[in-house]
Amino acid sequence: MPWKMAMISTSDVRVEECLKIKIGQAKNLPPRSHGSVGWRDIYCRISLDQEEIFRTATVEKTLEPFFGEEYECEIPRKFRFLSIYLCDKERVVNTCKEKVLGKVAIKREELHKYHGKDHWFPLLPVDADSEVQGKVHIHVKLNQFMKSSGSGSFSHRLYVRVIECNDLTIINGACDPYAAVSIFYSSSKQETKRTKVRKKTICPQFDEVFYFDIPSKSHNQEKDVFKILEEDIGSVELRVSVMHDSSGLFGSVFLGEVKIPLHGLDIIKGHNAWYFLKPRDHHPQQKIELGSLRLKIYYVSDHVFSSQFYDPLRNLLLSSSKVKPITSSTAYVLGEIVTNKIDAAQPLVKIFMHHGEIVAFIKELADWEISNVKDPNTIFRGNTLVSKCMDEFMKLTGMHYLHETLQSTIHYICMDHKPCEIDPTKLRDGENIETNMANLKDYVQRTFRAITSSALVCPQIMCEVFAVLKDSATLCFPSVREVRYSVISGFLFLRFFAPAILGPKLFDLSTDPIDPQTHRTLTLVSKTIQSLGNRVSCKSPQQLFKEDYMVSFNKSFITEHHVESVRVFLELISSSSGAPTPLKREIPLILKEGMMKKRAQGRKKFGIKNFKIRYFCLTTTELFYAKAKGEPPLCHIPIDHILAVEKLQEESFKMKNMFQVIQPERALYIQARNCVEEKEWIDILTKVCQSNKNRLREFHPAAFLNGHWLCCKASSESAPGCHPVTASVSANIRVHIDSDREVERIHTIFFNHMNILENLIESCEQQAVYTGEQGMTLPPGFVIEDIQSLWKTLKAVKSCVITLEQDHKQHLSNMYRETQYGSEQAPIGDDNYLVMMAQHCCPGNNHR
Repeated sequence: MPWKMAMISTSDVRVEECLKIKIGQAKNLPPRSHGSVGWRDIYCRISLDQEEIFRTATVEKTLEPFFGEEYECEIPRKFRFLSIYLCDKERVVNTCKEKVLGKVAIKREELHKYHGKDHWFPLLPVDADSEVQGKVHIHVKLNQFMKSSGSGSFSHRLYVRVIECNDLTIINGACDPYAAVSIFYSSSKQETKRTKVRKKTICPQFDEVFYFDIPSKSHNQEKDVFKILEEDIGSVELRVSVMHDSSGLFGSVFLGEVKIPLHGLDIIKGHNAWYFLKPRDHHPQQKIELGSLRLKIYYVSDHVFSSQFYDPLRNLLLSSSKVKPITSSTAYVLGEIVTNKIDAAQPLVKIFMHHGEIVAFIKELADWEISNVKDPNTIFRGNTLVSKCMDEFMKLTGMHYLHETLQSTIHYICMDHKPCEIDPTKLRDGENIETNMANLKDYVQRTFRAITSSALVCPQIMCEVFAVLKDSATLCFPSVREVRYSVISGFLFLRFFAPAILGPKLFDLSTDPIDPQTHRTLTLVSKTIQSLGNRVSCKSPQQLFKEDYMVSFNKSFITEHHVESVRVFLELISSSSGAPTPLKREIPLILKEGMMKKRAQGRKKFGIKNFKIRYFCLTTTELFYAKAKGEPPLCHIPIDHILAVEKLQEESFKMKNMFQVIQPERALYIQARNCVEEKEWIDILTKVCQSNKNRLREFHPAAFLNGHWLCCKASSESAPGCHPVTASVSANIRVHIDSDREVERIHTIFFNHMNILENLIESCEQQAVYTGEQGMTLPPGFVIEDIQSLWKTLKAVKSCVITLEQDHKQHLSNMYRETQYGSEQAPIGDDNYLVMMAQHCCPGNNHR
């Protein structure tokens, strides 16, 4: 469709990046050479370039720490390196000092090599001079030729303009940069000049010009002036070093440099380009073994077009629930061609959720799977497409329900901190197994009561899905009474409540580190809650656990009253009409919390409003902050008083990651700890205040300081805004779905499995599944029930995928054509640009 392809503009294509890292374990770490030798207290921190976005809990007294932590986020800005630092928390005279043992640094354009794979990465040494980020804009020109008076020889005047820098490294919380410009001559002579210092900024505007006279080697007046120039500048190098002006003991601190050989540059016309800053050159040192770190990285970068490009493939997907048989549908084909079915389930559930078709879709998948099961005890026990879709569906729609049900109980268990070990082989000195069992029973009873009393707040859409699962199972196995419960409890208890109790940090139920004793307690509570869910279809505790101590505990704790309570709960949340009308919440639901810096709103100290760290908490009714978690709030801001939430220009306070919560009287200025946290707070605050009737249309992107707005210079603090607010987002704070992005992901899956699609098409055309023709292989477990309808689906999918891939190739071609190497978007030294160029020249190497 050439007319559609011609409409693609690079400005209309957005890039969405998502990162998930599972941090496993480290091994072969070097021991300390002093103090507590033989072990270390180890933690990891994840950074985008030099900006920390996550930190694990500390694993104490070991040289082979196991972390077992997972971090996932949307990436809100461009970056060059994903770095994972391994650090030792050294204790020095009542204080803790961080010592970086080594790091894993992966270039952005190489992340796809490790996608979805467990990999051991060797730790690299960390040198202060090698921790470089940022870029510099330089203009170089040969201003004029000059004849030296009396000698008849030439000299050249070089014009060097240092324009600006971006994204420099922050050193000990500050960045006061200047640039040193040096010319290195062939005779080992050098000349250096420097700019003025720019205070408190990582994006300094220098715009300073320097002149350097380069003497000529030639005395031959008959030579061509360009030949003379080539000889004279052939070995001359321009070097621009960016430094932080530190008033400390060590003076200036290196931030990065660029080396530009003048030979080969068209400096007569002028060379104007951006450069990535690089570390200093070091002589190779003896290789030191620092150990290694096991990581599993998931990185997805989607180039998302506007909606009309995805409509054909989207319509094919949405029609899946109407295709008979379901095994001939687009969604089924997608689920069967991938090795890991969660890769297909995640985008499928989001698309069907967004378009209001999720109940019908899961019903069709469930009906087909249950109708092919002979033993009711094996329903949904495998990793099938419907099982993975249900996992993703509950995670997507039930997170706030999960928080409301379990958050206070988890918090109580963590704070109460009583020992609950009931395995006789793991008891600590002084512990009593009867006391521990009583403690565990108390925690389990609290958790069980919180779950079984939560039916009235279960989301309506979850109730509807549970209802169709129950009806489908009951219809297929009418004589098995327990199947109406087991088909739901297998998902709800085994794959929803139990994992959340086991790993509360993964489900945002806790932000605090979980110590080993509490983790063991949560493990035992999770096991018991799982067994309570299973008892509706299993009569004997021996069938549930291999451990004798768990069998014994369940016999003493689980009664028929517990089992009946589970049945009543499951009946309530799976009624065909959905859940009863939810009761009014007595306690507002916590949506997000964390520590951030805020600028004082009213009081001043010596006439200056300072910044202080505060605990912020957003609930379904208000935003408040306090000195610390658990302390009385210092300020309450009702949701309907939030008129807009927007980023704040860095120039306002010379601080990164700042945003403003705009109220009728004033704006609250807040600094998040990193760019990821900033985006998360802005997104959720914008969503909760979206329905506010008094929401602003214009705002001030900079602060009101020294009697005027820095953005528009208006002198009245109540002056109307000068910039339109950010475009509206979905007002549904529970589920925010980008349908176009999800269809793009499905397109990528189909494109990466095009060989399987083509093999299936050929199988249908030759009826290989019936004739037994050799060479026709199907994906493991793939079922063909109707050749004709499947063939039509496969041909339609292939057509959509090929058309979209042509759109992507044209987009890459446009991007390559419109992006100039040396521009701010593609600085010299940018490997991403070189990869893009290779993709343009060799389309077969294309990847996203």
